[in-house]
Amino acid sequence: MEAKECILSRRSVRKFKDTPVDHDLLESIIEVSSYAPSWKHTQIVRYIAIEGELKDKIAKDCFAAWPRNGEITEKAPMLVALTVIKNRCAYERDGSFTTWRGDAWQMFDCGIACQTFALALHENGLGTVVLGIFDQDITSKYLEIPEDRELVALMAVGYPDETPNAPKRKPVSELLSYKA
Repeated sequence: MEAKECILSRRSVRKFKDTPVDHDLLESIIEVSSYAPSWKHTQIVRYIAIEGELKDKIAKDCFAAWPRNGEITEKAPMLVALTVIKNRCAYERDGSFTTWRGDAWQMFDCGIACQTFALALHENGLGTVVLGIFDQDITSKYLEIPEDRELVALMAVGYPDETPNAPKRKPVSELLSYKA
């Protein structure tokens, strides 16, 4: 699949077949995803694949603010948590920040990794949706996230059982401006 085709055809998938995600396939997708660019090549993003009872427990307990995300998680064969190693991205060796954004740059790196992962999943016949509304504290506790990491996003993963249409896009004239 060419990059343009992959980008144009990837959709957020919220309905999945009950087919398990092969661990060897997931590992090959993570290997490709590791090529996502990162601040000074710090590679701070870490992935946690969640299945079975723990996935179902997270689906039940961690989405009170947006129950639909719990329903999606419950029916997906896998949930993947994206975490970042704290205090590494956008820092200099002396502990000072390199940019005025401070440690917020780690979210940029995680976003790049998230999109790279989503495209690699799509290229391999898997679908995903990023679930941004969840109880971070409870989920972090269930996943035993170490103190030096921060849980950033959850992604439901599986073989699509739907083919969502592309939502309307804004025209380039609204998205792009030129300055000279």
